[in-house]
Amino acid sequence: MSGIVVALPAYNEGSRLEALLDRVRTALADRPYRIVVVDDGSRDNTAAILQRRSRDLPLAVVTHAVNAGLADTLRDGLKWVVDNCGDDDIVVTMDADDTHDPACIGAMTARLTDAVDVVIASRFQPGSQVVGVPWHRRLFSWGVFALLKVLLPIPGVRDYACGYRAMRVRTVRAVLARYGDDLFHLRDWGFICTAELLWKLHTVGARCGEVPFILRYDLKESVSRMRAGRTIAGYGLLVWQSRRPPFRRL
Repeated sequence: MSGIVVALPAYNEGSRLEALLDRVRTALADRPYRIVVVDDGSRDNTAAILQRRSRDLPLAVVTHAVNAGLADTLRDGLKWVVDNCGDDDIVVTMDADDTHDPACIGAMTARLTDAVDVVIASRFQPGSQVVGVPWHRRLFSWGVFALLKVLLPIPGVRDYACGYRAMRVRTVRAVLARYGDDLFHLRDWGFICTAELLWKLHTVGARCGEVPFILRYDLKESVSRMRAGRTIAGYGLLVWQSRRPPFRRL
């Protein structure tokens, strides 16, 4: 049975992190698993929680001395996975604010087959629910989906933005081998990096699928750092750059 490593980028998520770690342990109790948390310069009690929980969990920690942003944090988590896991293992990326339910990991990993390399927990599949997200944010998400589906089409993908994904480590190894430290050209554009990573995975031949899930935004206690205008501009840049090297498929 393939091992699973859960990669969590964390910045000041101490209020919900411990509950999430416990739920990951419950969800993966019957499978070999590890957790890697990239602490992106947190100034709350995140580091103390990780130090304490490393005594009772298979937990590794990568620490940024100062806040570097989501792109560098996600990249460093994936680099740790490639350096410490086998090709047939599975990496699951998810948010550390407890809005992504680890109980969905079973369905996501089951969807990984010889024909599917990346599985997305999607807000746009039948059976999905979004709890606690204001109507204008939901409308914004649907607008982004419609824009990217037309301008940046990836077969099998409806949810470009959700960072809750399961991937074979060999697929992650392939995208890092091609792009290295340049994995994210739009690292200064915040959450755009999740869509950029998906496009980069597509350029190395990854085949994508989705499963429905329930986004529990009502559990989020940290402040959202998403800004609508800047996010729209970032997606526009991603679409523009996707038509220029080095984004072209080899």
